[in-house]
Amino acid sequence: MPTPREPDTHGDLQAPPGALSQGAMPAPRASAAAAPAARSTARRRVAATLVVAAIGTAALWGLREPSVPAGPQPRFGRGTLVFVQDGRRVRLAVEIADTPEARAQGLMYRRHLDEDAGMLFVFDEDARWGFWMKNTFIPLSIGFLDRSWRLLEILDMAVAADPERGPWPIYEPARPYRYAVEVNQGYFLRRGITPGARAELVVHN
Repeated sequence: MPTPREPDTHGDLQAPPGALSQGAMPAPRASAAAAPAARSTARRRVAATLVVAAIGTAALWGLREPSVPAGPQPRFGRGTLVFVQDGRRVRLAVEIADTPEARAQGLMYRRHLDEDAGMLFVFDEDARWGFWMKNTFIPLSIGFLDRSWRLLEILDMAVAADPERGPWPIYEPARPYRYAVEVNQGYFLRRGITPGARAELVVHN
């Protein structure tokens, strides 16, 4: 998503070295008559220990669900962005972020993005808004387009080590642009799309 200077924001979390390993203590011996009950109690204790260990390890590793903000969520338009280059036409299904609220949300909090899907950011004027990866859990590539829908530059954006707390590098193109499109990292390379390609947008009502 864009940085707070204007609009947007947009992996795997890394486990710290030396993560703890925990196990259950053996249960004490019981008489033959009490053996079934003792075994049942021991199994419950082992299960409880494993649950606590799993929760503790997850907390240590930072494996927590992102906090999606409460309240109304921004609405995104829908469309198809068609890249044209060397006689080829490559279609991309896009959600359209054309309001400050939608641009600020972008692809934050999402865990999956289809291969031929992306997020198109539409700005009101040419500028060099920077993008960051705050609360973004999908490695992305971003393409910047000028007002005539010509692809100017492509940047790869990595998931931050801590997407919720940062720090988050700023990804900023060398030239002003009017539109930006985020896709799965490597999409442009896999589709053979390079700077100089032209794009056409078909908006779906």
